[in-house]
Amino acid sequence: AQQGRIREKAYGKQKIYFADQEQLPAASDAELRGLDGEIAALSTKVQALQQSCRQMEAELKDLNSSMTTPEMAREIEELRKDCASYAEKLERIKSATNHVTPEEKEKVCREQKLYCKEWRRRKRMATELLEAILEGYPKSKKQFFEEVGIETDEDHNVTLPAAV
Repeated sequence: AQQGRIREKAYGKQKIYFADQEQLPAASDAELRGLDGEIAALSTKVQALQQSCRQMEAELKDLNSSMTTPEMAREIEELRKDCASYAEKLERIKSATNHVTPEEKEKVCREQKLYCKEWRRRKRMATELLEAILEGYPKSKKQFFEEVGIETDEDHNVTLPAAV
């Protein structure tokens, strides 16, 4: 700093040293434009390289997440075994002689609808009856059910099939 090669600035107790730019030759406008052009070209090149890098990283990620050839061969073998077992099961089903006729199926469906309808009707009647009893009962619904020994569908996680 005493020789004049660098400058010194004091900020309170701190001192900052930096190159003395007055000793450097001044750049002409043509040189500055040339440097600006070079900066722009290099910036474009950096952006292109970054884009290329992102594409390569995405491709690498895809390749790393995909199966290797031995894994693929094992998967194909397992799928072939599954396919063979399903084909065998299908043949057993096709060769079975105890098929259900459409009439039997329709009969079973009608019976199920009838029984579900009756179940709903009886459940509604029981619920209405219990609600009428509980209006004058001094304890809670849960206590009443425990005293009387009533088990509900909900206690056993049973639900009515959806109406068809």
